[in-house]
Amino acid sequence: MEINWVVVGWIIDMILNGVAWLIIAAVSLPLIDIADKLTRKALKSMDKIDVWIREFVENSFEWVLKKNLTILSSIVLLIVLGTLSQLGVIPKLIT
Repeated sequence: MEINWVVVGWIIDMILNGVAWLIIAAVSLPLIDIADKLTRKALKSMDKIDVWIREFVENSFEWVLKKNLTILSSIVLLIVLGTLSQLGVIPKLIT
């Protein structure tokens, strides 16, 4: 009886591939879980920061309008619009 070494090689290869993927899955799944938890925390903190920035901007523009600081508000608006233009947000909105 002859041994078919090609079939034996395929079987060994499948077993080693299975073990390798099992090790990869065992290592990567906890890392993915940790990354998911960090992403959720980052999104929660981004929401808190977004609410704070919205309140700050609303209150600061009202203060600028009450004090009639048109030059200061023009400079701030110029900086904001220039930054958005450099980031490519305004051209995307136009097109």
